[in-house]
Amino acid sequence: MTLWDGSKGKGTEMVLKGDIVLDGAYLGCSISVNGVCLTATEIDEDAKTFKVGLAPETLRKTNLGTYVPESQQRVNMERASEIGGRNSGHFVQGHVDNVGTIMDQWIDENSLFFKIAFPYEFMRYVVPKGFIAIDGTSLTVCDVHSEGEDGENWFTFMLVEYTQKKIILPSKKVGDTVNVEVDVLGKYSEQAWEAFVPKMEALETKVKQLEARLQELEGGEST
Repeated sequence: MTLWDGSKGKGTEMVLKGDIVLDGAYLGCSISVNGVCLTATEIDEDAKTFKVGLAPETLRKTNLGTYVPESQQRVNMERASEIGGRNSGHFVQGHVDNVGTIMDQWIDENSLFFKIAFPYEFMRYVVPKGFIAIDGTSLTVCDVHSEGEDGENWFTFMLVEYTQKKIILPSKKVGDTVNVEVDVLGKYSEQAWEAFVPKMEALETKVKQLEARLQELEGGEST
């Protein structure tokens, strides 16, 4: 792997084969692979393949490192969305937060439900009827259960019939992992609130000081 200064470095690369996903693809474009935003570094239009690099951070945060070379395992692939069209889901960045583990799955008429164990530190961003991205698929959270760092932490979602036929998730089993990206709006809201709270607390303190001073002045006048 050649680095910016011409030197040779070590790294992990993945070669994938797709069809529709390469329509309009070009070197340097972003392609989502199991919900992970990756950059196409080589494209073979005749073979319908492309190559991406997997950075150490990507391997730490996702399950892409578990794929065995030459195994020809299936993955979800999606082109970057175009600005200006209708958004039928939520904004999925392809920036995976962590890996979840399938705890259970069951059928409810024509729906397929999944129960996912997820690290406690991210559970505050998972809310009932909120958005969640599983292996890059925009889905709606059904139920949420969080007991803290030492307890069970999980959420559920379901796949409608159409979605079941378009992604690889139905082929996964209990114990398998999924890449999870929480709704980024929750993170922005939290950050904005954390910046606002100290200012609000400072204002409340100032108001109390002014009220106390006012009471002192009123008490002095009455005497």
